[in-house]
Amino acid sequence: MNPVSRPLSSGASGADTAGRVSVAPPHPGGRLPLILLALWLLLAAPWRPLLLPDEGRYVGVAWEMLGSGDWLTPTLDGLPYFHKPPLMYWITAAAMRLAGPVPLAMRAAPLVGAMLMALALWIWTAAPVWGAQRERLRVTALALLGSMPFFVLGSQYANHDMLVAGCVSLAVVLARRALDEEHAPLRWVTGAWVAAALAVLAKGLIGVVLPALVLLPWVLLRADRGRALARLLHPAGLLAFALAGLPWFLAMQHLHPDFFDYFILEQHFRRYTQSNFNNRLPFWFYPVVLPLLTLPASLLLPAALRRLGRASRAAAEASGPATALRHELWLALWWVVAVTGFFSLPKSKLVGYVLPTLAPWAVLLATAWVAQPLRRLRLAVGGGVLLCVLAVAGLTWKGPANHADLAAALAARLQPGDRVAYLGDAFFDLRLLAHASLAPAVIDDWEDPEIARGDSWRKELRDTVRFAPALGASRLWARDEAWRQRCAGGRLWLVRAPGAALPPGFEDARSVTVGRRGELMQVEGPAPARRCEAGAQVPAGSPPSISSPIR
Repeated sequence: MNPVSRPLSSGASGADTAGRVSVAPPHPGGRLPLILLALWLLLAAPWRPLLLPDEGRYVGVAWEMLGSGDWLTPTLDGLPYFHKPPLMYWITAAAMRLAGPVPLAMRAAPLVGAMLMALALWIWTAAPVWGAQRERLRVTALALLGSMPFFVLGSQYANHDMLVAGCVSLAVVLARRALDEEHAPLRWVTGAWVAAALAVLAKGLIGVVLPALVLLPWVLLRADRGRALARLLHPAGLLAFALAGLPWFLAMQHLHPDFFDYFILEQHFRRYTQSNFNNRLPFWFYPVVLPLLTLPASLLLPAALRRLGRASRAAAEASGPATALRHELWLALWWVVAVTGFFSLPKSKLVGYVLPTLAPWAVLLATAWVAQPLRRLRLAVGGGVLLCVLAVAGLTWKGPANHADLAAALAARLQPGDRVAYLGDAFFDLRLLAHASLAPAVIDDWEDPEIARGDSWRKELRDTVRFAPALGASRLWARDEAWRQRCAGGRLWLVRAPGAALPPGFEDARSVTVGRRGELMQVEGPAPARRCEAGAQVPAGSPPSISSPIR
């Protein structure tokens, strides 16, 4: 008997029409799938090189945090960087401190997020509402989750998406657990708010927006909605959220008065509502991509939806367990629809935005797969694992090149007193891969008005100037005046992107090595004497490139 056709065995705990269930402790054997899943993710994570730009950028920020010792203000090329909150950087920097800058440590944050999502799934499917075979449902859901290419690749992609997805999933499930009993321990609602605070520290306001979007409509449909809302808004939970989630934001606003406008208004509301950001995709993108990236598990999506329909009809003819099960299945479906719909509205879309749907997606699919012969389930899970292995192997063997070759060449030659400048690209991963402590300068036409209209690495770097104008001027060199930096003498290493024209005064730059994605050049001594004599000399690191904040 599967848990949909018969939600509770005769000896299971009861449920009322509000959807409350008394939750029995999960069987200890259920922990083994969690352990096996963790080992599988750890085994799959360390092979492929960092991908650009995201992995190089975000791991590079963590590397700078570790090197500077400043764990409060994230920096990019030594400049304050507030595109995202710091939780991923904290986890990554801590892992690199323990293990060094190795790939597994660089991917610690998404791995933590993936295991938080798996833990949320494990807690959710422990409830007796799932029926006499809930242990099989739980193992099936975890196996399906661990075999989804979307989940496995997300667990090793070093950006903020999987971390916030895991925190959001845990927040929703713990809040759901807080409503299970009339006098459930406060640890569930407090844990839910702490998980939401961590989600906010992982990626901002969606850490509370997504759990609220999932839970609020579902709670309002319950017969005991008043009690449920009061429980979820318990002062202990709100206090836990404030203590865990707010101090960093308050500190940044105190140190940088423009922080609120930039991080909250621009990086949240303007990015969500405006269309001048990258990755503009149609409304139907996520409903198509989600099933494709979770094959072969998603092959039984039609069967899962049919089972949901049968559970709803059974609940209409009965009460108690059947009603509780219907509420649970509709929560799973609404969770997927709400998150997918929310991110489908803006024109700018990235596939990782819908990672928070994977826990309920796995549960819905598991309700269909548990009714299948075990042989078919094994084939589905094995096929998914094979797809994951092939994807990781393909990215390792033929994935986009990073700047490891240039980093090795630079690290072998860099001496104390040398300076480094980038031309034509941000080279986000180069400082990390070269294990360099020196923050580079970046040469570009920083006054170009087109920079503000797009969504590019140039805009990201120029945005930092509003928080540290003087420091920004020493890092962002105007292309036509970069030669002034040579007047102080010393050796300069120029890392040039393919096709980038040398700036005036750098005609004598000598090529040292050509890599897959750029060239390392040496610039020895001052600029030609006629230039330094004709123009005002400036001390090294004090250029006139950008002298005021740019908004």
